[in-house]
Amino acid sequence: MTPALWFLLFIIVQRLSELVIAKRNTARLLAQGAVEHGAGHYPVMVAMHSAWIIALVVFGWNNPVSWPWLAVFALLQVFRVWILATLGPRWTTRIIVLPEPLVARGPFRFMRHPNYTLVVAEIIVAPMVLGLVWVAVVWTVLNAAMLYVRIRAENRALAPLR
Repeated sequence: MTPALWFLLFIIVQRLSELVIAKRNTARLLAQGAVEHGAGHYPVMVAMHSAWIIALVVFGWNNPVSWPWLAVFALLQVFRVWILATLGPRWTTRIIVLPEPLVARGPFRFMRHPNYTLVVAEIIVAPMVLGLVWVAVVWTVLNAAMLYVRIRAENRALAPLR
């Protein structure tokens, strides 16, 4: 298998694993009395991220890998683990709010939305690993529009807890 295929396989397995974790955490949080906000835009977000992965696979499966960009991507994965470890069972792909104080440790000490910062970087960096500049540009624009909606919804949902 080529380095590009290994890279793509990693992204696919990672994202599917995250969906499993998110589903489990969402069910647990809702059972604890949490409330979901902004559910209407969630299918659009999933479609956008799925289309991004499909574009990476279709246009990048046979491309050479840029090792410097891969190193940047690997550093982003360290940031991902830090975010997931900090949120633990509160991490989900949806906006699920418990009536409890917000997490204020780990990367949340330094920024309000570290996971969105990570996703912005990954949407740029992963295509660059495969030399797909146009994928980085197109999905950065789409993601900006999505984050405009999502961050507003999340900020409204979290405002009473701040």
